[in-house]
Amino acid sequence: MPTTADVRTGSPNPPSVRSDAAFERAAKVLVGGVNSPVRAFGSVGGTPRVVASARGATITDIDGRTYLDLVGSWGPAIVGHAHPAIVEAVRSAGERGLTFGAPCEAETELAELILGALPGAERVRFVNSGTEAGMSAVRLARAATSRTKLIKFAGNYHGHTDALLVAAGSGAETLGVPDSAGVTPTAAADTLTARYNDLDDVDRLLRAHGADIAAILVEPVAGNMGFVQPAAGFLEGLRERCDRAGCLLVFDEVMTGFRVAWGGAQTRFNIRPDLTCLGKVMGGGMPVAAYAGPARIMELVAPVGPVYQAGTLSGNPIGMAAGLATLTLCKAPGFYDKLEMLATRLVSGLVTAARACDIPVAGAALGGMLGFAFSAELPTNLDEARSADHERFRAFFHAMLDAGVWLPPSPYEALFLSSAHTAADIEAIIACAQRSFRQIG
Repeated sequence: MPTTADVRTGSPNPPSVRSDAAFERAAKVLVGGVNSPVRAFGSVGGTPRVVASARGATITDIDGRTYLDLVGSWGPAIVGHAHPAIVEAVRSAGERGLTFGAPCEAETELAELILGALPGAERVRFVNSGTEAGMSAVRLARAATSRTKLIKFAGNYHGHTDALLVAAGSGAETLGVPDSAGVTPTAAADTLTARYNDLDDVDRLLRAHGADIAAILVEPVAGNMGFVQPAAGFLEGLRERCDRAGCLLVFDEVMTGFRVAWGGAQTRFNIRPDLTCLGKVMGGGMPVAAYAGPARIMELVAPVGPVYQAGTLSGNPIGMAAGLATLTLCKAPGFYDKLEMLATRLVSGLVTAARACDIPVAGAALGGMLGFAFSAELPTNLDEARSADHERFRAFFHAMLDAGVWLPPSPYEALFLSSAHTAADIEAIIACAQRSFRQIG
């Protein structure tokens, strides 16, 4: 197997003997050897590298190979891995107790920081995962409107709750069809699927079911069908349609929240959703998520209102400490400007390097989130994302991995930068990409 080069030093790294053995061992006790499917390398083939540690902009596997990391634990590591301020905050909080099952002041402090960044949000409820946040927001929207149906978009992922695991689809009227074994047709029947960036598709669903629609749920910038930005007027159109139909607009900002801008996509695009789902960055790498909105809606949640939702570890002091430390760092002047400058340079370098080899690649960036696709134009919806050259992505992924760059092991995932990445890191990644594009032809 080819060795990996540490892109910062140019020194060779050892083959993946220990990773191969560790994954074989894991496969005997963990389902598929992993605890989240994309980690299994199913989209790209080969054996996953098993991680030993991560620091700053790099990640190191158990064979001692070091990589420049463009995954960032799928988004949370916006200030880099093991940032000293976050590690110290977690250590200090841990000395006072890992979990209380009771209120702590850090919950209030993090809530104040988050609500100060989200226009129109007045109350927040902390949960433990993006799936919990999405599930709770849907339940709340149904209670607030006394309606049952939802509109979501093909290629948008909102966690693995039954009602949102529906087949990707498009067309005049796509009724919910289960997209996972174990999800009943009844559980998915109230979920309607529209084509992302297609307001006409939304209009058809609203004409047929408008009186029953509780909410339109959307990733304002999609990161689960590659990196797909909203077309001009798309988010504004959703806001207008929700107002006319009397339903709620729910932004799933688990990925984009505090990633594409301070306050997330809603501040970047100046759109005010009724409810917001958060996770990843706001938890600083700990299993923390949240949903937020105006008091008139959020106070339908227990113990104030009739919508029940609870969690033993919700608002735990370790997660709150990590979130506070992370968002405090993100709030520094110029933080997002620097991230976007580096992300834009990386995308530009990737596209230029690919086209120099007559390989069609398109890409874009917002804040510290970016993506590219092996296609002439960046996809605008799931159908277009599916038509990209995924075989070429697979070859490129392995060439980059062997060269010392850690990419998401799927063409349907966004990439993430951190403030720990330097301009020199970006140029090193581009140089690796130039060699990898030439290698895959």
